Amino acid sequence: MRDLINSLKGDKGIWSFVVLLALISFMPVFSASANLVYVIGKGSTIGYLVKHLVHIFIGFALIYFVHKVPYHYYRGLSQIGLPIVGLLLVYTFFQGTVIDGANASRWIKVPFIGVTFQTSALASIVLMVYVARYLAKIEDKEITFKSSFIELWIPVFIVLALILPANFSTTALIFSMVCMLVFVGRYPLRYLGTIIGMGVAMLVFFVVFAKAFPNAMPNRVDTWISRVDSFFSDKPNEDDYQIEKAKIAIATGKINGLGPGKSVQKNFLPQSSSDFIFAIIVEEYGLIGGIGVLFLYLMLFFRFLVSAHKAKTLFGKLLIVGLGFPIIFQALINMGVAVELLPVTGQTLPLISSGGSSIWMTCIAVGIILSVTKKDEEIEQERLEKEEREEALQRMIDKHLEEEGREREEEEGQTSAAFSIEDETKNPMHAVMGKP
Repeated sequence: MRDLINSLKGDKGIWSFVVLLALISFMPVFSASANLVYVIGKGSTIGYLVKHLVHIFIGFALIYFVHKVPYHYYRGLSQIGLPIVGLLLVYTFFQGTVIDGANASRWIKVPFIGVTFQTSALASIVLMVYVARYLAKIEDKEITFKSSFIELWIPVFIVLALILPANFSTTALIFSMVCMLVFVGRYPLRYLGTIIGMGVAMLVFFVVFAKAFPNAMPNRVDTWISRVDSFFSDKPNEDDYQIEKAKIAIATGKINGLGPGKSVQKNFLPQSSSDFIFAIIVEEYGLIGGIGVLFLYLMLFFRFLVSAHKAKTLFGKLLIVGLGFPIIFQALINMGVAVELLPVTGQTLPLISSGGSSIWMTCIAVGIILSVTKKDEEIEQERLEKEEREEALQRMIDKHLEEEGREREEEEGQTSAAFSIEDETKNPMHAVMGKP
């Protein structure tokens, strides 16, 4: 175990907060899984806990192997991965599966092993790396809107268009994070404003088209509109039921909470182990537990900021921003939904909510970030080792020169004594004749 810990490279703060969030997840998932057992009518809470443990274990294995890869390799991998992700999104668009009767058209089932996988999560990572690669490539170059639109924005819009019909919240999150990333990468603001305007226009066109031709393609436009309407109105619907149960759970928790495993609303709150797990955390661990979870995410955000500042290359800085910030914003969105600051979105709480693909994609993003910090640590370590070698060499040289100086002084002293003409006797001729 000690050798394994010593083999972990990268920012130790990021490692620590990720491990803490993963450890915290076990008790809420174990408690909230009672709802799944009750609704589905099969399995057990222990079974879901073991399943979550396997997901976490695979996730940390992904972090370990991904962070060992030099981060500049991901430049080329993003170019290869983007077309593959596009094909997966097309397949998901037409062949999205249904999980336990729910509309799960954003997932596909992996053949032979039967594991469901959310392709939009992988697309988000690949797209962010691709955007970071492009911005690093055009550093210190004159940018034209035409060239950037063809090479940067067309791939972005294609990926978002394939995600949009089934998952508006993920599409909006990815688009906002891409805009944030290009802003950090010093993309011209006048071009960025044009792109944002185009994005809004495309969204309006899609909504109008979907309402005019509802059977033309599978979409969830009515669900989005109803969620926004219910957020701003008092009409009761299914989302209001979820929010009401979440608010009851949060209000019941008060300051100290009911205690681990003692949640009542987990038996009534849909998606209590994923989308609304924050409400269960507050109910069982109180306001203290909720603030503690928020504090861990904010500290992780702080470490991302520090790591991005320390990164030696623009590509490394953009990787940390593009992959790290969405994790934090997704967490804030999930918590905002639970306390009714935002409409229901379906975003999970990273590293805490149950679900394999969500955990694994978050871990891959963290692994790439750690790869950047690992490289910077290696560069800093090499610099320190070089300074130590130079100091040791200088000490050896100084010591050698000092020894030579002493030897020279001794030789000069012996020579001066042997050939001295100083008269130490009473006879002045002894010095000339060499007599003592």
